[in-house]
Amino acid sequence: MRLTTRSRYGTRMVLDIAMHCSSGPVRIGDIAQRQGLSIKYLEKLIRELKKAGFITSKRGPGGGHSLALPPEDISIGAVVRSLEGEAGLVECMEKDTLCQRIEQCPTREVWVTASRAMYEALDKISIADLLQGGTICTKTNFLQTD
Repeated sequence: MRLTTRSRYGTRMVLDIAMHCSSGPVRIGDIAQRQGLSIKYLEKLIRELKKAGFITSKRGPGGGHSLALPPEDISIGAVVRSLEGEAGLVECMEKDTLCQRIEQCPTREVWVTASRAMYEALDKISIADLLQGGTICTKTNFLQTD
């Protein structure tokens, strides 16, 4: 399975917010500039990350985006799921009507097992792990939702 830019850029955005949270909410324009990504694309991703409960936002002067959870409570697997869904290695994992052989397929369980292993590995890595001693948002840095 290939992870799409949604997962890769979304993870980079969450990590960027975690790295730059110490002075308050992080503006999406600043994230886009640091990461070399489109503001419009990041705006789409931020909506999904907010919906999933990873990000909170504040409008107006001094506004921007903050982590809604401590970095150690945000796993890469959870970010990927929120942006990709429960994507498996093969389509028949998600749509069992795609193949008439699904009931007797000798390889399907291989792909199911491999997908589970990938998500288990991603679930063990948190945003805090990626920070590796960098600035970590503390509970006092989290933006309270209004």
